Parts: sequence; C-alpha cells; structure tokens
Amino acid sequence: MTTPLTVGAALTTADLPTFRDWLIDGQRDLELQDFLNTEILLGDWQSPVDQAKSLLDGFDGRLGIHGPFIGVPIDNDDPEIAPIITRRFMIGLDICAALGATQMVVHSPYTTWDYNNFDNNPRVGNAPSARERKIAQTHAVMRKVVDRAEAQGVTLVIENIEDIAPDDRAELAESFGSDAVKLSIDTGHAHYAHHATGAPPVDFFVTRAGARLDHVHLQDADGYADRHWPIGQGTIRWHQVFEAIAALPVRPRLLMELRDASKIPASMRFLEAEGLAR
Repeated sequence: MTTPLTVGAALTTADLPTFRDWLIDGQRDLELQDFLNTEILLGDWQSPVDQAKSLLDGFDGRLGIHGPFIGVPIDNDDPEIAPIITRRFMIGLDICAALGATQMVVHSPYTTWDYNNFDNNPRVGNAPSARERKIAQTHAVMRKVVDRAEAQGVTLVIENIEDIAPDDRAELAESFGSDAVKLSIDTGHAHYAHHATGAPPVDFFVTRAGARLDHVHLQDADGYADRHWPIGQGTIRWHQVFEAIAALPVRPRLLMELRDASKIPASMRFLEAEGLAR
C-alpha cells in the first residue's frame, strides 16, 4: 500500500466538540449515531439535528447516520408490525434530509440460524426457497424506503451482524436493482463470525463485497465478542484488511466505531505508525 487511507469516525453529537477540529482539518467521513436511539426517533429528533449542524459548521466531509435497528428487523413479515418498521426507516430518511446526510446504515437480517437452515428448506415446486423468502420479506419492509432513498440521494448500507456467508448479503443488496443499496462491513462483527461460526476472515468479507462496499466500521476485537476496542488492541490482521480495502475499485467510507471515543487518537497513532491510514 503506497498511500495511507483517510479514516473518519462514528460519533454522537456529544462527541463533536472534542473531534470537530480533527474532522474538519482532514475533511474526514463522519457517521452520527444519535439517531439509532428509539426515544430520539419517536421524539424530538430536530434538536440533535440542529445541534449537530451548528457544531459541524465548516465540515465538508461525507456525512451519514446509523439508522434504526433496535427491535426493527428489516425482514419482519408480520403484517401489522412491518409497516411500523418501514415508517421508522422513513424517519431516518427525514433526519438524513434535515442533516444533509447521504448515507444510512441498516443492519443485515441474516442470522446464524438462517445460514444453517437455508439448505434445509430448499425450493419445493413453485414455492420459494428459504433464501428467496428472506429477500422477499426484506423487500416488503424496505422497498418504499429504498425508493425514497434513491430519490433523496441517500445510500442505504447493509451492515453484517451475524452474517457467515458474505455473498448472501451481497445478493440481497443486488436484488433491489438500485445504486441506493450497498454494503457495509463491521470488522469486529466479521472477526467474531470468523472465530465463532466459521465465517471467512475479515479481509475476505472486504474482497467479496467488492465494488458494492460503501462503508466500513473499524473496530478491533478478539473474535469472542463485539468488543469495539481501539485499533491494535485485538487480534484482527489490519494489514490484510487495509490491503483488501486499497484493492477495491471504490473507496468506502472508513469510520472508527469504538466503544470509548477517547481512544480514537490512540487508534490513529497505531494506524499511522503502521502506514495504513491517516
């Protein structure tokens, strides 16, 4: 790798005074995470939007938000509950419009149970297979959201959670036939899946995502749990991960998502010392 990649961060509005100069000086990518909170989504989300816009005066980097995920699976097939979930993501797009954000993270619907049972429930006659039903259920919830995101200039990025097979999530994204649906990789989630459930290593997740990869959560972990440790504190092989990212035909947004935002400077020192990022 010859040119270190530029890294930004996933932060709350409360973190912005601390990291504002760092973000603006490097015009780094930023993901705001206030708006995954159900209380904010169903209440006064305008106030944190106004606060963030004030604190980000002078910021010209790419801005996104983490969308809803608590209790709102995007493949829900309950006819009463599914429309509520659709509306929740529409609120997320309202927030994107108010902020000028161009990306929203949503969580993958794929579970370990799915992986182990997809081929246990194959297509029978004209009935859809379990894989096809999963995609159809997600379309039922998210189709209107995708259409609006496309019109609004927002990209929905589907983040791996329990995913074992990277290609399943890629197939889901491609099924919408829209550039408004792309992929996200959380390095800690992928590392956990690799160690705990036999998924490929993190760099394989990156390579398999290819040109659809538009967003990466950078966090370190030990493969046992979702640690969100500072970069360099766990066992992820970062050189391989950054080499895979550098080989992509596009540059995804790279955002440190640490449990303790005060560890961002230490993580940057590690990445800079290794020649991986700036």
